[in-house]
Amino acid sequence: MAKVISTLFISADGVAEIDPDWHFPYFDENMGRAVTEDYDTSDVLLIGRVTYDSFAGAWPDRETAGGPDANMAKHLGDLRKIVVSRQPLELTWRNSELLDGDLLETVARLKSDPAVQGVLIPGSISVVQQLLAAGLLDELRLLVHPVAARKGRRLFDEGDTPYHLTVVASEAFPTGVLRVIYAPAETPAKVAYDEVKDQLPAEEA
Repeated sequence: MAKVISTLFISADGVAEIDPDWHFPYFDENMGRAVTEDYDTSDVLLIGRVTYDSFAGAWPDRETAGGPDANMAKHLGDLRKIVVSRQPLELTWRNSELLDGDLLETVARLKSDPAVQGVLIPGSISVVQQLLAAGLLDELRLLVHPVAARKGRRLFDEGDTPYHLTVVASEAFPTGVLRVIYAPAETPAKVAYDEVKDQLPAEEA
């Protein structure tokens, strides 16, 4: 079954709507490697309208320019891209298609399609939030920047039920960026203070 993976740049206070002023100072070869590894997991991109507009407005020109990021630009262009939008869009980037039907039903079909290697969601906060709530996300890959952005849209919205996660892998970069790969976890059994107080350090005599 194909994995559905979210990849996000995020601040220490949970802002996933990146600002170049706090993002690019921390971008180095380690982050570049992590991003490449994330894109190598999948052959389908699932992206929201805002992310599509940003990508389609930049990556085709970078591919044409033939600079150091041209290979990445070509790879993105070659991938199948499904765009989630409530509005009609003119899709100018090759291999792009508008989501046909319900988001959750489409993702469920992609997960069970033996011809699909994996589905990657770069950015696209609202799409990630919907899939988290529906239990359709297999991994949440975060590159946590050592900065409190203090403004911007956060990944985790208000809700009544916590999302419990398990750490699949983690890595600290020299820039202070933490790469953390989470997977959904079962809700742990309820535990009260009296059941854990013996874990506190014993008082020295």
